[in-house]
Amino acid sequence: MVVELLELRGEIDLNEKPNVTARLDPLIEKQSLAIVVDLSEVSYVDSSGLAIFIDALQRIQRYGGKLVLAGLQNNVAMVFQIARLDKIFLIFDDRESALNAVAHP
Repeated sequence: MVVELLELRGEIDLNEKPNVTARLDPLIEKQSLAIVVDLSEVSYVDSSGLAIFIDALQRIQRYGGKLVLAGLQNNVAMVFQIARLDKIFLIFDDRESALNAVAHP
């Protein structure tokens, strides 16, 4: 299975939303079966950032693909936990674990 890797950096907020969406959308439009989003270099995610990932997950699940997140810094992980999205998303400690999990289910 081909696994797409998307590395994001900095802050994912309302201002950054168009850039993140522009990088995710082509992967979703070509119906990639597995997308790993490496967030190890992301220092902040706000509600609009969460919305990007929720929308992407729903769109990917519609065609039977997988979206997994990797490398969340503590403060980013806390945002996902507070929103209870850690129960919805597959989240891995690092990129390698995520890649292995989706490449060899």
